[in-house]
Amino acid sequence: MVSATIDLLKKELPVEEGSLVLSKDVKTGLVLVDVVNGFCSVGAGNLAPVKPDKQISYMVKESARLAKLFCGEKWPVFAFLDSHHPDIPEPPYPPHCIAGTDEARLVPDLQWLENEANATLKCKDCIDGFLGSVEKDGSNVFVDWVKKNQIKAVSFLFNSSVFIVFCIAMQDFRSILTYLVCIFKILVVGICTDICVLDFVCSTLSARNRRMLTPLEDVIVYSGACATFDLPVHVAKDINGALAHPQDLMHHIGLYMAKGRGARIVSEVSFAAL
Repeated sequence: MVSATIDLLKKELPVEEGSLVLSKDVKTGLVLVDVVNGFCSVGAGNLAPVKPDKQISYMVKESARLAKLFCGEKWPVFAFLDSHHPDIPEPPYPPHCIAGTDEARLVPDLQWLENEANATLKCKDCIDGFLGSVEKDGSNVFVDWVKKNQIKAVSFLFNSSVFIVFCIAMQDFRSILTYLVCIFKILVVGICTDICVLDFVCSTLSARNRRMLTPLEDVIVYSGACATFDLPVHVAKDINGALAHPQDLMHHIGLYMAKGRGARIVSEVSFAAL
């Protein structure tokens, strides 16, 4: 019954997904959202899975694969880590990912990023990583990362050799340099698809639309490297104040909402010969 309902909703709310092939021709960056023990490692805390979860495990595997490849190519990586002060609650959620505990650390497969010069790690104390990047002086760590790396994605494709030949003929060497250095795709992965990932994507797109993230043009979400938690209705009804959260449905809704806000959704990410 539940599966049939989810299939019906997916039919009524379809999410068209494409594929993404990354290569050295287009500078690319990776954003990892909350791939920490407190959300991903079995039994690690109040919001961690209570048993092995196929969707979360695959998300971790893909996130680690991408992070290794990105760092190997010296492409920028930005990782959010959910991290809370023990005396500051985050309703409606129970205490989780307390700063300084193992819950707030990256999962074991990603802990090497803590010593990776190519990665920027940002602890955040709220759902939305964009807001969580705001510092006391008003600066924003994520915005600074975008601008430092001249992050720019293009929503169209063209023959790069023709473009470069044209610029040489026009003696427009600045455009060649901009094309080779600044064209940039951002790929977003992590957990939870419909909560932290969605909030970050929506805020980032709004900031882009207000020209706060120039030269950023595009946000891409990789569905296979995103996941959310599962709280079936029969379990939720016995937990005071809990809302049912069927995993597959909420994962789909998160992707649907992200696409509706302007994100590009892809189901495959591969690398051309590097």
